Amino acid sequence: MHFSLCDLVADIAQNAAESGADTVKVDILETDTEFRFDIQDNGSGMTESDQKRALDPFCTDGKKHPHRKVGLGLPFLVQTAEQSGGGWELKSEKGKGTRVSAWFDSTNVDTPPLGNIPRLVRTVLLFNGPDNIFIQRSCKRDDKNCFWTASKKELVDVLGNMEDAGALVLLDQYLQSQEADDETAKVE
Repeated sequence: MHFSLCDLVADIAQNAAESGADTVKVDILETDTEFRFDIQDNGSGMTESDQKRALDPFCTDGKKHPHRKVGLGLPFLVQTAEQSGGGWELKSEKGKGTRVSAWFDSTNVDTPPLGNIPRLVRTVLLFNGPDNIFIQRSCKRDDKNCFWTASKKELVDVLGNMEDAGALVLLDQYLQSQEADDETAKVE
């Protein structure tokens, strides 16, 4: 079950990381009235019929989760975006990759809570799969204004194995500092 918008982003980003891609790009934008994300990969992509099946909650290829009879990632995303006054877009081409975008009216009572952005970024950076995971975060609200990026490859170069306890602590501190509402994180 998805309890926050960050859960939805993590689910779609995991699909991208598992698509056979060597590059995954995640853009996250937050304003006072909207939360938006865009996830792009250069993985295996989908045909038009594959896309229709991916949007059907009662259809799964059985590869990712062999014991499940349903595939709920994209259907949950679509339902949540539409019920909260937002929208979504899926573009994919077989052999070239997939792009999933969604936006949510953050003033709508049916929009789930945002969740923890630094924890989301940490989760995505730790996915098995491509070394080229890029995350761009923009926040333009009255009480906060930040812009930052994270690159899995660069962080591995600095931290080494990001699954080591010490590296995880440093990664968490780094991501929290990027999200901090202070003069160094603000974009003028």
